[in-house]
Amino acid sequence: MLKMAAKQNMPGLYPLTIFLALVCCYFFHDALALKQQQTLRFRKDGEFKILQVADMHFADGKTTACLNVFPSQMATCSDLNTTAFVKRMIQAEKPDFIVFTGDNIFGFDATDSAKSLDAGFSAAIASKIPWAAVLGNHDQEGTLSREGVMKHIVGLENTLSQLNPAEAHVIDGFGNYNLEIGGVEDTRFENKSVLNLYFLDSGDYSRVPSIPGYGWIKPSQQFWFQRTSQRLQREYRSKPNPQKGTAPGLVYFHIPLPEFANFDSSNFTGVKQEGISSASVNSGFFTTMVEAGDVKAVFTGHDHLNDFCGELTDIQLCYAGGFGYHAYGKAGWSRRARVVVASLEKTESGLWGAVKSIKTWKRLDDEHLTAIDRQVLWSKNSVGHPFAASWMCDWNLKLLFLEH
Repeated sequence: MLKMAAKQNMPGLYPLTIFLALVCCYFFHDALALKQQQTLRFRKDGEFKILQVADMHFADGKTTACLNVFPSQMATCSDLNTTAFVKRMIQAEKPDFIVFTGDNIFGFDATDSAKSLDAGFSAAIASKIPWAAVLGNHDQEGTLSREGVMKHIVGLENTLSQLNPAEAHVIDGFGNYNLEIGGVEDTRFENKSVLNLYFLDSGDYSRVPSIPGYGWIKPSQQFWFQRTSQRLQREYRSKPNPQKGTAPGLVYFHIPLPEFANFDSSNFTGVKQEGISSASVNSGFFTTMVEAGDVKAVFTGHDHLNDFCGELTDIQLCYAGGFGYHAYGKAGWSRRARVVVASLEKTESGLWGAVKSIKTWKRLDDEHLTAIDRQVLWSKNSVGHPFAASWMCDWNLKLLFLEH
């Protein structure tokens, strides 16, 4: 009789269960939507600073040994050194935004991928600074699928990462999205995106039997990028406060493009200590970016011993250099991070306006967090402008003063 009564009462529970599940889903997605709508904007001093962290290769924390450090460092070196470096960079640079460009965890050595992701991003989360991430080729090699890794990242605190754009019904990969950086509050540019960030999934490995090697950015992703770039350019030139030209764009993904191989020591800033591990086919994404007209720089990881920036067809192609201590490196060659700062110009009214320049440097994880390879990636001023050299000199002196 009790079993029969229980069965008779069961149907009434189903609608309630379904209702509660729908409510939970609604609030979960609503929370994600609100998080992704968080406004990023330039500071009152007219600058916006981005910290790039490439290739953490985080695994199991203090039990995960470091790679390619001096023998004397091995006993005390672990994933925790990577976390400490993130904290040092945040404290030193006080970035407005942090970007993790893939291989955030090393899946093969991560006992629990979700826990490794939580630990790897913990310093960024604790800082309360907005952050975003894309996937590399090692993130999905643990206990979560590639989609599962990105979904977990999207659910973490303070992240503006997205699984994929809502408007793209069919798109390859996971973690294709864009973010808009508004002008300074209480200026005519506060509701206009003056700097655009694009994030793409460059894949892991080729799924085409006749094409060996790494993945690449697919046509569906390039189509989304083109449409998004066109929309942002239209909005920039539209009322209210229509602008001429385009707002500059920065692009972040993991695996470098074949075009990174166009440089040697005579035409880049930084070092090249290993080959360019791009896909074995050229998907044409570099040409797509050139045609779009708004991209000023691309930032990748993947090749840990390369940290250079080189300009090709008016686009800077930049490595960050290896960051993580469980990632391969080179003993005596410090782990490093890249910093990018966009600066605004003053309008005739004396208020902050559009982006004037984009600068970069790297910091080493040494005793002094040494800053190296300062350079201007893009400027509204022409390269041959008579004041360009003196302006660059003034900027270097300012940085030198801040370091000491």
